[in-house]
Amino acid sequence: MTASPRTVGADIARIAVFAALIIVLGMVTVPLPGGVPITAQTLGVMLAGLVLGARRAPLAVLAVLALAAVGLPVLAGGRGGLGVFVGPSAGYLLGWVVGVVVIGLIMRTGAFAWWRAALAALIGGVLVVLLIGVPVQALVTGVPLGPTALSSLAFLPGDLLKAAAATALVAALHRAYPAAFPARTGNATARVA
Repeated sequence: MTASPRTVGADIARIAVFAALIIVLGMVTVPLPGGVPITAQTLGVMLAGLVLGARRAPLAVLAVLALAAVGLPVLAGGRGGLGVFVGPSAGYLLGWVVGVVVIGLIMRTGAFAWWRAALAALIGGVLVVLLIGVPVQALVTGVPLGPTALSSLAFLPGDLLKAAAATALVAALHRAYPAAFPARTGNATARVA
């Protein structure tokens, strides 16, 4: 079954909106020693995964990363350019892509529930991102994995707050506008674009 131009246009618009949201949330940063700032950008990543799902959300994140790659200052603290992909935060950026896929997959396992959104945000938006980001940060900085993992605990309180905020925002969106979320059935006619 091919998608109609209207459906494709709606998908592109949603992807662009979430890419813009991720970029705007990057303006909120707290610098830390070690080169990886605490940022609200990961809240946008969590929201993209929760709303767009495993197929569209990575496209929003990849759009942000493509803009960064060409040098636009779209990452936390106005960073951009190819250097961010070989710096201490490179693994976290890769973790965003994998994380939104995991978030989307968890969200699509059943009917919408706030606890499923919270679980998805915690597993995909926090755990997966840290599991990829911390080892890469250790490799890039030359600091052993143990101390790097210990220092990454500074991110945990903020990440937990962002997961809670993402859960609350998505639950409110689901109540106000359930059509923003695809139907959970396999029937293509039941799917909401």
